[in-house]
Amino acid sequence: MKKKNSIQKYISGSIALVLLLLGMYSCNEDVLDETPLDFISTTNAFNSPDDVEMGVVGLYSLGRDWYSAINEKYMFVFTALGTDLAYFGEDPAGGYMSNWDTDITPTSDLPERFWTKAFDLVYQSNTVIAGIENLEWNNEEKKNMYLAEARFFRAFNYRILVTLYGDVPLVVEPIATPKTNFVRAPKADIYKLMEEDFAFAADKLPVNGQEATAGRLTQGAAWHMLSETYLAQNKYQLAVDAATHVINDYGYDLMRERFGSQPNLFGSENVYFDLFTKENHNLGSNKEAIWVIQNDPDVTGGGFYAGERGYGCAYYRMGNTPDGYKAFLGDINNGSYTGYSDTLGRPVGWSRPTNYTAYSIWKSDWDNDYRNAEACIKRHFYFNNPNSAYDGMEIDWSLYESRSSAFKDTTQYIYPYFMKAAAPNDHYTDLSRAGGGVNHKDVYAIRLAETYLLRAEAYLGLKQPGKAADDINEVRKRSNAKPISAGDVTIDYILDERARELYTEEWRMLTLMRLGKLVERVSAYNNNPGNPGLSIQDYQNLWPIPQTEIDLNTGAVLEQNPGYE
Repeated sequence: MKKKNSIQKYISGSIALVLLLLGMYSCNEDVLDETPLDFISTTNAFNSPDDVEMGVVGLYSLGRDWYSAINEKYMFVFTALGTDLAYFGEDPAGGYMSNWDTDITPTSDLPERFWTKAFDLVYQSNTVIAGIENLEWNNEEKKNMYLAEARFFRAFNYRILVTLYGDVPLVVEPIATPKTNFVRAPKADIYKLMEEDFAFAADKLPVNGQEATAGRLTQGAAWHMLSETYLAQNKYQLAVDAATHVINDYGYDLMRERFGSQPNLFGSENVYFDLFTKENHNLGSNKEAIWVIQNDPDVTGGGFYAGERGYGCAYYRMGNTPDGYKAFLGDINNGSYTGYSDTLGRPVGWSRPTNYTAYSIWKSDWDNDYRNAEACIKRHFYFNNPNSAYDGMEIDWSLYESRSSAFKDTTQYIYPYFMKAAAPNDHYTDLSRAGGGVNHKDVYAIRLAETYLLRAEAYLGLKQPGKAADDINEVRKRSNAKPISAGDVTIDYILDERARELYTEEWRMLTLMRLGKLVERVSAYNNNPGNPGLSIQDYQNLWPIPQTEIDLNTGAVLEQNPGYE
């Protein structure tokens, strides 16, 4: 199988210059403060198309950090923590996103982190856009392709900002002088810019298969994001049309047969498992991948994915067998037992799936849905110590007369482990610790299955549940799940299907906020045993504007969101 060249191979040769050129911020610097952007001048930093290429690659590097090259808890908030899908398993009572009342406030860490990170990429995108526009070009098509990439990243980050915070400052030019009079633009203005940027990208980006390297954007990715942008504004027919372009016009298809590398680790591997096997994401035969974040370990600047650390259970911490021996000896490295399984890695248990995610949504198709196979969701764990009479037996807490850490048994040590986040037996770093919680597998930013579910949502908005059911059934049929009828389709059912198909991939926080369903579903489904419902309040379907930004914006008023005053 031919594998496309990775964008990381280009990043490796230019990352030092990109860092200098783009002057990346540290994550704790304020974006809307009085520091002028004197790290770059659009009149002299972009003197040739090669300079533009490096500037655009820098945007990819920054954009990748939303997905990978990370090992911090806060990055799992997007995909799981604080939503209906997961709670902080390592410390449910007081861990990350275990209490909305204390974790999401004007002065807490998360709102400032995400605001700063997203606006940073907006500003960097504006700088690259201006540099492209100021350069004389002999090749208009190449100019427009670079503009399309930069505008995609600007819209992509405004998508984060407008969904999390509502009305936000609209910034479309580089900031070359101190500015302390930002005002919040109406959401309608933000969405208008996003529509224009994504539409430009949908027209000027290369088509699928013509991109320069794996990981570079194509028209399909822009149409997908445009469909979601229309959905956010209840423009249902436009959302259908945009998603249909992706589904029909670029050669994408759901993968229905096994493909690529096909390891046999659990005995129940299937086509859904193959989608997440390392090396399969960028294969030319993988017709489902629309935009893949690259994490190549073999080059300088290659990325890391902390999916194992975040989503897996900390099985190795459970202590002893019922007869007093260490429960897990693990694999052997350099002649000694590591205490870890190379198949499972070294998870920490940050994102423990809720019972809704781990059990409830699978009940109707428990035995036949490929996505619930043991290879995809590992539910059975076994003692691993030949000295114990329990060696090879399945771990069952009822075997113990008592447990000193009973609270942690099913929140941190043993719970259903979604293996799509893992790279079984495929670690490159920290081999004595089975990878140390990270791996180097690529990550889907956009996959065709989600496009079908976006179109289903749009059809439901158009009161065409039959067509919505048809799209949902395309996704379900691939995984051998029973088809549904038009009468089954509700927005909650679509959210259930998104959870089955996209857990660990979907930015669930944004989906629920976009639909106005966050508070309702967190209250109903987040069964954190230390704080069921996470103390979420009705006004928290939006996050607060960071107080630091309000305080620094001395020339105008940045109004706070209701409930946080």
